[in-house]
Amino acid sequence: MKRWRDSTFAIPTVLALLSAVGLFAALLGDGGWDALAWIGLGLPALLGFWPLLPRKARDRR
Repeated sequence: MKRWRDSTFAIPTVLALLSAVGLFAALLGDGGWDALAWIGLGLPALLGFWPLLPRKARDRR
């Protein structure tokens, strides 16, 4: 059986679900919904930006 991380579509599916939840939360309202929208839309954006960082900057963390 394949590990979850070895699956071709597992990580893109999780990122798509996070984005969908973030977009849905942004449409619903204020307060806690805004926080959920920031997390749901910000996390995929940060994870997409991660490979673009120079190697030295990533090793410092």
